[in-house]
Amino acid sequence: MNRYPVWKYAIIVIALLVGALYTLPNFFGEAPAVQVSAAKASAKVDSSTQARVEEALKAVGLTFDAIGIEGASLRVRFDSTDTQLRAKDAIQKSLVPDAGSPSYVVALNLVARSPAWLTSLKAAPMYLGLDLRGGVHFMLQVDMPAALTKKVESLTGDIRTALREKNVRHGGISRNGQTIELRFRDLATLDAAKRVMLEQFTDLQMEDAPEGSDFKLSATIKPVAARTVQDQALKQNITTLHNRINELGVAEPVIQQQGLDRIVVQLPGVQDTAKAKDILGRTATLEVRMVDESGEARAAEGGTGPVPFGSERFLERSGQPVIVKKQVILTGENLTDAQPGFDSQTQEAAVHLTLDAKGARIFKDVTRESIGKRMAIILFEKGKGEVVTAPVIRSEIAGGRVQISGRMSTVEAHDTALLLRAGSLAAPMEIIEERTIGPSLGAENIAKGFASVSWGFAAVAVFMCVYYMLFGVFSSVALGVNLLLLVAVLSMLQATLTLPGMAAMALVLGMAIDANVLINERVREELRNGASPQAAIHAGYDRAWATILDSNVTTLIAGLALLAFGSGPVRGFAVVHVLGILTSMFSGVFFSRGLVNLWYGRQKKLKTVSIGTVWRAPSDAPPLPSKSDLG
Repeated sequence: MNRYPVWKYAIIVIALLVGALYTLPNFFGEAPAVQVSAAKASAKVDSSTQARVEEALKAVGLTFDAIGIEGASLRVRFDSTDTQLRAKDAIQKSLVPDAGSPSYVVALNLVARSPAWLTSLKAAPMYLGLDLRGGVHFMLQVDMPAALTKKVESLTGDIRTALREKNVRHGGISRNGQTIELRFRDLATLDAAKRVMLEQFTDLQMEDAPEGSDFKLSATIKPVAARTVQDQALKQNITTLHNRINELGVAEPVIQQQGLDRIVVQLPGVQDTAKAKDILGRTATLEVRMVDESGEARAAEGGTGPVPFGSERFLERSGQPVIVKKQVILTGENLTDAQPGFDSQTQEAAVHLTLDAKGARIFKDVTRESIGKRMAIILFEKGKGEVVTAPVIRSEIAGGRVQISGRMSTVEAHDTALLLRAGSLAAPMEIIEERTIGPSLGAENIAKGFASVSWGFAAVAVFMCVYYMLFGVFSSVALGVNLLLLVAVLSMLQATLTLPGMAAMALVLGMAIDANVLINERVREELRNGASPQAAIHAGYDRAWATILDSNVTTLIAGLALLAFGSGPVRGFAVVHVLGILTSMFSGVFFSRGLVNLWYGRQKKLKTVSIGTVWRAPSDAPPLPSKSDLG
């Protein structure tokens, strides 16, 4: 009656092993480390960077506990803070010879002390949120009307160019807010213009109306296309923020969309708010110039002569110098899109650029007059320029679509496209909320949070053991398993634990024990009604299950609502709350019944169970009504 088949015990054992394995990294603490991140979007953190770091440490006689690339950064772990500081100086000298133009950011950090065998199993501790580790929090508002206005301005120039190429005369094209207005002298010209626009500008919806002796055509962006423009602007801004925040050396920055037009940026461990603001608001510009191919320029590239008058010297990503003319042909303002792809003829990796109308016209004229010459694309950050690529112009390029190719891998093409797209913000942003939390407050929050969970668990366990005896012990063990599984799931999901999350964890403990209270009371009720111990245990678990399921499902619905519609601290609370409900249903019913079955199930002549005092009615009094009798 009260026996589990072997496969159910196998599930319990596997769950315990997995839970213990993924909870374990949270007990090793953190070790001092040096983190190397890319300061520029074009810089790489790869195996060659790791080799340079190892050589730099070996040269000064420093040893490290562990080294490896995690995500987009290289982390070197040490046994003491003294070694950490000396290692930072050595790595800084090796990777950043020119402090005025750093390619890498070398920052002090703390990383998990998890052993290599745990790391190889992808077992990592939970991330600590801003309120537990300290740092800065920003809420950024993206100016979506500005993004649409920028798109409309680009379309206005494109329409003017398209009509000119099709020899369609107009009486003027202007932008009125987010509406493009075109004027024509007769219906035939109006119809011709509409045909051109329907063919080439599918994202626009049009309306025409007479205006005096002329005709006016009004074009606006379709709602679906407008939503796409806003989504792309938001995503590009998030990508740009990721590139900029790399310079701060933040281990686990949180950059995520909040609603339709807001971005939340959380930088744990960063206390310099002014520095963070500078990085978030930094601008990057793109310029297209011609390469100076004169004899003097060639000599300057080789280091045997001065840079010619009217030219400048920049470095390519490989470190090769390039002499380019000071005259700027195009800027990033003329670039509307950049996507990785392949050359249709050679099938080599390439980057496809899209220019606006003005840029397309200029690019067409320049490429027609400069066939066989090199053109340099330069990215400027903080006044420092770097040549992204310098291809040879093979033919005249018209239509505003430009291809960059030549000996680049698929990864390099993707990175270059990302660099060109994310060089600057797609739409302006404004900081509407700002908070700073010190590390001492974070440490205090951690201590208080763990104390609340520990004392809450201890108080509940003591009460259950005193009131329900051995069944209380089973319930307390199940509660401990629930906490183990909850921490394991949070660690497996790499969730960020916040202070509201710790509050939810303490609340989950109280809610989880409720299932065992229902079961224990139901077993007591069956014993009061004269059932045998084995039958009382069986009926207690079976009849309490429906009530437990109902209460947990309704609570789960409330938690999912918080998860779906909440934000910030509310969402952090909801994540732990929802996961805690799911783990409590496993531990409170399935696991605890396994313990009871293992202890009592094989006793055929079981006469008593240790479940505390079972109050019975006097023999001359009518039996107490059951819960089912009371409705």
